[in-house]
Amino acid sequence: MADLYASEDAQQILQIAIAKETESGELTRLQLAEIASELNIAPETLWTAEREWIALKSESTQQMLFNQERRQKFQHHLIRYGIFNGFLLLLNLLAGGYGIAAFVALTWGIVLALHGWKAYQSSGFKYQKDFENWRRRQQVKQSMSNLFSRLLNA
Repeated sequence: MADLYASEDAQQILQIAIAKETESGELTRLQLAEIASELNIAPETLWTAEREWIALKSESTQQMLFNQERRQKFQHHLIRYGIFNGFLLLLNLLAGGYGIAAFVALTWGIVLALHGWKAYQSSGFKYQKDFENWRRRQQVKQSMSNLFSRLLNA
């Protein structure tokens, strides 16, 4: 056995040990404080870490919702592309050619491919910028919803 553990390794070992000690796999806030005390972690440090964890968890949930919304928009775009271009191809076949249908399908297909690439990209500066804009819009929607609810209840 090693005498020294990296911080990450120690954390993983402690997580396994804590999970084995608790029957349900969950800890109360009091139990968490007791464990922190035994590890000589100051209560202020523990509660600061808890607030950071809550913020990270919230952001992770928001990013999941953002990604889901982007992918749904792409899927709707893909369905419209298929329906419209299928209809256009059918019209062109009945008229005896492919000219305009091929041009529209190719041009729109390029735009659709870029939309798909953007919808499934989940990192980078542009992604962060889009996510922040989305989050601001969600906050404005929530504020407006709360305002209208208060006005209707008043």
